Amino acid sequence: MKRVIVVSAAAVVIAATAALPAQAGRTTAEPAATTQYVVLYKEGATAANAQKAIEAAGGTVVKVNTAVGLATVTTTNAGFISAIKDNAAIDGVAHDRVIGSAPKAARTLGARATDQAKAVEKEGRERGAVKHGRSAKAEPLSDLQWDMKQIHADEAHKYEQGDSKVLVGVIDTGVDGSHPDIAPNFNRSLSRNFTVDVPYDANGDVVDGPCEEEPDQSCNDPSDVDENGHGTHVASSIASPINKLGVSGVAPGVTLVNLRAGQDSGYFFLQPTVDALTYAGDIGVDVVNMSYYIDPWLFNCTDNPADSPENRLEQATVIKATQRAMDYAHRRGVTMVSAAGNGATDYTKTITDASSPDFASVPGEAPYSRTIPPSCVSMPSEGQHVISVSSTGISKRKAYYSDYGNGYVDVASPGGDAYDTPGGTRDITKATLSAYPKSLAIANGEIDADGNPTVNYVVKDCAGATCAYYQYLQGTSMASPRAAGVAALIVSKYGHRDGRDGKTLSPDLVEAILKGTATKTPCPNPPAYTYTRTLPSGSTVTATHTCEGTLASNGFYGKGIVDALRAVRL
Repeated sequence: MKRVIVVSAAAVVIAATAALPAQAGRTTAEPAATTQYVVLYKEGATAANAQKAIEAAGGTVVKVNTAVGLATVTTTNAGFISAIKDNAAIDGVAHDRVIGSAPKAARTLGARATDQAKAVEKEGRERGAVKHGRSAKAEPLSDLQWDMKQIHADEAHKYEQGDSKVLVGVIDTGVDGSHPDIAPNFNRSLSRNFTVDVPYDANGDVVDGPCEEEPDQSCNDPSDVDENGHGTHVASSIASPINKLGVSGVAPGVTLVNLRAGQDSGYFFLQPTVDALTYAGDIGVDVVNMSYYIDPWLFNCTDNPADSPENRLEQATVIKATQRAMDYAHRRGVTMVSAAGNGATDYTKTITDASSPDFASVPGEAPYSRTIPPSCVSMPSEGQHVISVSSTGISKRKAYYSDYGNGYVDVASPGGDAYDTPGGTRDITKATLSAYPKSLAIANGEIDADGNPTVNYVVKDCAGATCAYYQYLQGTSMASPRAAGVAALIVSKYGHRDGRDGKTLSPDLVEAILKGTATKTPCPNPPAYTYTRTLPSGSTVTATHTCEGTLASNGFYGKGIVDALRAVRL
């Protein structure tokens, strides 16, 4: 038998086909390619009717999120979308990926190559260790946490550190549950991984890499690991405990739950996001942080003339399915916080995007340029019931990379800006410091044989024989969890018992308190603010962003910079 491995983010399927010898004068037919889709059921349609429609179009249901009506489907029918899109039981369909694509020779890891986030978040990294002193008065690395001081989280801890009955879900690339500065607050039993590693895309480019090269030699990672580092940084920012080691989070007493929806490579797809949100609602999670956008479209448009009919349908499906999941979570008491984005653009204006689609779900697919009107939406940050967070630097200016827009940004929060310095020179310590998995520091050659950092962006701290690592990152991905941490403090302070031995507070009330206690921050004067960055090469880069709005609400800061102290001292 010839085994054909078929891999997807939702399931690993192994198909067997008989290896038959070719007959003289005839060619052996190649088996049709198997493709995976996500199919959204029409609201009000029965699951039985939707499944019949899928089967009639040649599809096989792999799994279904019944709360939303979103099915993962595989098929060898190349005309599957055309066969099903007009069925009365179906509301949408989108490509997920081609299954079983082989790697191309001499390809390097190119996942999310068009995403600016990675470059932004790691700005200012250099070889060479930097010595840092330990503070004796608080957490040892607290002097490096300028972000905590900006939102008065250190002062807030005198009144509220967070309740362990409050659950905060980290919808991200995973969480290193064994990290010494996360483990005390990590709930392993509730944590879930909703992804499966994707080795290659439809073009044969490396995404997560071969499963046999994984530490566990599997495409199914445990729910307490993070092979990217992003999710661990986010989790630490929210709730690293006060334990005389390293740093503390904004809400150091709450409980962290890993709701993994991101690939090792940093992609976030529709089905895992939907599954994470509905699970959060089902188990009583109080706050979730979402520092990402749903791939492959940075902006989802339903009528963009540059898009094919199939791509329009795909984007409409992303919008509808995600909003259904967010509505479900909101009804069940989940406060949702999301990063505004790192594209340095005003979401309320017409812009140009050339980064999407950033994942090849069909062979030959590649990004192309589109004009993006404000009617197009980035999910989840522009979804209903979501608190969108812009990023500030140490001086409280809007970070140079942060997206913005009057009516788009709800609040601002410190996410770091390595160029927020006199003269605009780069300083990595003006980014934000949070936990980093030791396994990644070793794999990336960032610590030596003695366990000491060899780069300026990794910091080590030890309490006796227990040592932990931390890394500097910047981005709205870092701003959002600090706002989520304040939201968790609000639930801890004002919440009531929820009937499951936990606490709960209406998401609308949490949002109102978060916005109402934020420090009102005006637009710059003049409102057209020019950023000047001096690169290591000595060259200078400038960009001008215009802030619109009033002191009460504007495009750079929304309702203001979140304030943990004011939030718990109403």
